[in-house]
Amino acid sequence: MARFTIRTGATALAVAAVVGLAGCSSPVAAENASSSDGAPGTGGTAIGFIMVGPRDDYGYNQAVYEASQILADEHPDLEILTAENVPEDDSAVTTMEQMIDRGAKIIFATSYGHLDAAQQVAEDHPDVVVVQQGNTIAGDILPNSGTYFGTVYEPMYLAGIAAGAATESGKLGYVYAFPIPQTIANINAFERGAQTVNPGVETITVSTSSWCDPAAQREAANSLLSQGVDVITQHQDCTKTVIDATEAAGAHTVGYHADASELAPEGWLTGAVWDWAPLYSDIVATILDGKFTGSEFNANYRVGYKTGTNPFVLAGYGPSVSAETQAAIEDAQAFLATDAGSPFVGPVLDQDGAVKVADGVTPDYAEIDAMDYFVQGVVGDLAN
Repeated sequence: MARFTIRTGATALAVAAVVGLAGCSSPVAAENASSSDGAPGTGGTAIGFIMVGPRDDYGYNQAVYEASQILADEHPDLEILTAENVPEDDSAVTTMEQMIDRGAKIIFATSYGHLDAAQQVAEDHPDVVVVQQGNTIAGDILPNSGTYFGTVYEPMYLAGIAAGAATESGKLGYVYAFPIPQTIANINAFERGAQTVNPGVETITVSTSSWCDPAAQREAANSLLSQGVDVITQHQDCTKTVIDATEAAGAHTVGYHADASELAPEGWLTGAVWDWAPLYSDIVATILDGKFTGSEFNANYRVGYKTGTNPFVLAGYGPSVSAETQAAIEDAQAFLATDAGSPFVGPVLDQDGAVKVADGVTPDYAEIDAMDYFVQGVVGDLAN
């Protein structure tokens, strides 16, 4: 399987599904311009990042933006262009075209729903490499396009251990947007991680049907709290509302996408957060070195703890996470890095008790990415 060359000695790049919120498109901003007229920097290349939400959302888009700025520091000869609140529609094409007009030869389209736009722009501009974050490409793959991602469910499994150890009610809560396979895998891994230290624990799910709707998020969090949930996590692009509501109620928080521990000084446990900068840097290096071709890059490849290059990492621990729990998490992470390691080593049963992964079997990344069921211990109806 072809992959990016990782200069740090790691060997792979990743793909999976994650999503963003549609919003109002904002102008393209030059974050590291080396010329005043918007022309690309002295290296002859500008790099564009389109984000589906605001860069200060304590979540998905903030993680993208912060990594883009690290890339700007690493490459002062390149111009970094960013655009916030770019919807998952034709607006994304327009924004990327504007970036190309300003000299962009590399574009990161960072939302799940940006895939079609990214493919269109790549087809229209064969001299521009367009990579999309968090999806997969079916069928023929253009030589100047690709996707990338990390195995998000692995650190969510580890965070589940912290949640299972912290809960007193035995009830965890999960606020999510849409029941896509990646979200389902995250929820299932979180529950299975919690079960390793608290076998009777359950994870109650609530869907907001949006990647960032503060009103819906507040309602979801309050609904979970009213059911006795005392640890809440989420799969939302903007995370502040859920964390604020959880902290105000005196419950525990597991963060997502970006480190938001400052919002929950009492209730923070840990968080599964992005560290995109090393991966962005390696993607750019691969492209600038002329090594990004259809035969060199596999657009549907994933990395995780097995490759040592998972861009999703655990945030720091809060005050209530014991040394014993931290040790259990460290042991579990070491297990995930082995060939046999997975949050879903069988037996895995669905909510109805049907065997989905046989006893002793370790499913591969592709199987997990096709997950369409909740495991036992998860409360919620995917049909709704």
